[in-house]
Amino acid sequence: MEVYFLRSVLLVALTAGTLGDDGQLTFVSELSSKPAQKLSRYGWYGNVRLQRFHIPEDAAVARWLFSVTRGQGFHCGQHNVTIHIRWGAPPVINPVGLVFPNATLWSHPLSLTLMVTSHSSMTFNLSNPAPGDWYLAAHLPRDDGRIEQKGFPSCSYFFQPQLSVRRAVDTPVLQQGIPLSQTAAPDRAVRLKVFVPAFASSLSISLTDCSSREEPESGSCSLVLRVGSSSLRDGPLTVNCSGVSCSATLSPPPWETWVRVVVESNHDNYTVTFTITSDSIVDCKPKSVGLKGDDDLKVLRGNSSSNSMSADNSSVITEVVDLSNSSTSLLTPVLSPGCVWSVPVLSEELDVLSLRFTPVNGPNVSVTHIHPTLLSYPVHSHASGGTLNLQLTLNTTNITLGNSSSVVACLSPWAPVLGLNHSQPCRTALFLGYGVHVNTSVPKAVIRLPFPHSTTWYLTLQLTCNSSDCGNVSVVSVVPEVYISACVEDCGTYGECRLLRSYSYLYSACVCKAGWSGWGCTDDSTAQSYGRQVTAALLLTLSNLLFLPPIVVAVKRCYITEASVYLFTMFFSTFYHACDQPGVAVLCIMDYDTLQYCDFLGSVCSIWVTILCMARVKDVFKYTLFMLGALLIAMSMQLDRRGLWNMLGPVLCAVLGMVTVWVYRGVKRRHCYPPSWQRWVFYLIPGITCALIGVCVYIFAETEDNYYYTHSLWHVLVASSVVFLLPPKEKNRETWSWTRGWSLSWSPRVCGYTLCQSSKDELYTVT
Repeated sequence: MEVYFLRSVLLVALTAGTLGDDGQLTFVSELSSKPAQKLSRYGWYGNVRLQRFHIPEDAAVARWLFSVTRGQGFHCGQHNVTIHIRWGAPPVINPVGLVFPNATLWSHPLSLTLMVTSHSSMTFNLSNPAPGDWYLAAHLPRDDGRIEQKGFPSCSYFFQPQLSVRRAVDTPVLQQGIPLSQTAAPDRAVRLKVFVPAFASSLSISLTDCSSREEPESGSCSLVLRVGSSSLRDGPLTVNCSGVSCSATLSPPPWETWVRVVVESNHDNYTVTFTITSDSIVDCKPKSVGLKGDDDLKVLRGNSSSNSMSADNSSVITEVVDLSNSSTSLLTPVLSPGCVWSVPVLSEELDVLSLRFTPVNGPNVSVTHIHPTLLSYPVHSHASGGTLNLQLTLNTTNITLGNSSSVVACLSPWAPVLGLNHSQPCRTALFLGYGVHVNTSVPKAVIRLPFPHSTTWYLTLQLTCNSSDCGNVSVVSVVPEVYISACVEDCGTYGECRLLRSYSYLYSACVCKAGWSGWGCTDDSTAQSYGRQVTAALLLTLSNLLFLPPIVVAVKRCYITEASVYLFTMFFSTFYHACDQPGVAVLCIMDYDTLQYCDFLGSVCSIWVTILCMARVKDVFKYTLFMLGALLIAMSMQLDRRGLWNMLGPVLCAVLGMVTVWVYRGVKRRHCYPPSWQRWVFYLIPGITCALIGVCVYIFAETEDNYYYTHSLWHVLVASSVVFLLPPKEKNRETWSWTRGWSLSWSPRVCGYTLCQSSKDELYTVT
């Protein structure tokens, strides 16, 4: 059971220690632990063990303890466990260097390697961690492709992470424009926080009036100023102060959030007193495009019935500024560079990990060269396990851009880029964005972001020209399609998108087939050709025709029940493997799960009835055991279809019963049973050998690469063993049991109202 947060509130002023002392601040410790999970070799993202931790606000230090324990009783050797860490969303990993789908952007997370012996552990410390959800992904090295049968001993590695967080519960708030006097010592950093409002174009933190207690006349700011938190990929803005004053500016800063400010002494023996001031600049409030007042509800009411804004609904919206039909004079004559046009966006949850964003004023969004157009897309934590898709299309129906003109777009988290051109990078003060552009020659651009950060994403659009004047074209129309899907293009032709769960958190990944690989099953470096797919399908299906000889032999020896079981197994094994093919050569005559269940059931029942038939017990006992065993096997298959004891249990019981009967007859007759050495040499020993070789191939030799011919060999060996192991026809038994008591002329001998039957006991001998 998961232990979420075991909070031990340490309401004491911490003195000297490993983590330092921070003056008047009060610190508490928060501990969280996850249960140990068994690791798997990496083949696809479903083999990763994903864990989620939450780090609260004002955390000074986060310390993870990673423990890996190796199971006992089996020789496993030494393996490296890889641990990936990412803030805000699950880590996107590529341990084997596969190809990502086109237009898919991702960044490498922090990766740690832990060498495992019997028990290994390591710690990872992070100062000033970013608040929110942190994700850990752990896995063993690449899967070697060997198919391990469930229930057999194997290498077991168990991974358990623990998190210890030390945070300040009374961090001072740095108010806008209000100076605050602070003192930083070598073992005592100053920790503050400042709130950044929406539409802020810059945030400045200034240090002034620096003085040192040890050298009061020097007037030197021997300080280090850090603004922001550490998120591994993007660290805080760091400024080394050496004069009387210094400052740090974030342009633009993250919107509607708390920004951490840490000031540390840069000298081992100096205690520095200073004055700190914050100033955030909001150039202007945006002019909204679309809704005003209470028209939001009217538009939403219209969307609930039509799912899209039609021309008839446009009359509901009053005082709408339509940029596509207005002239440049309507766009406000003079605007500061920080101003944007804010377009309201409708968010619709379509399914699990399926979210669509639509501008409420229609799919077309007007873009001008004077100032950016801004759209915001909130992505919550429950949607960060999917893929954020952006498709930007230029509408060239009525307007034609010049060769040097284009629409530049920037998709960025936490804050938008408030000014765009061809030379300016698509990034904010603390975070990197993703930029695209469209023009007449390239009217469409696509971006796919697997596992996007759970925050508000901003799309900034602006028309750029070769000069400040764009000529006759001042406003263009683009269609931004932004949505969240479970997987990238639904994993393509050779993949299947699967929903995975780590406790209450849902995420998705592609499982590939037919040798295809990669994040979206687009890497064809090891893909199977169509000819190989057809060959695999034919081998796995036609090899089941080797059950025809056992069926013929069973019928000829009057084992009709056994023959019917072999026929059942042959039929469902053939069509199960025809439906189980990974490529395009697939044929499913019914539901896949039904075919798989019948194949597994028929296989075990075939072994069960064959061994019981070899025991040569009376019919009343044999058929009773047939029926009872089939019912118990069907029950166990429903509980755990791939369990080891589903096959091993019936085999052991049947073999034990057969050996008991054979030993009893041998003791009673004072002779080895079966008595004929020809039976042992030409039938039993070859049959047992084929069965043992088939079991060894099935358990130890099958891999994903050789499955189609090793499993076909298993079919051949099992069918061959049945031909050898089936006992000969019993004496005094007619060819067809329903003709017993009838003459050759088909005239029954009647004794009263019943057919006559000899009461003489049948002799069970082996010739």
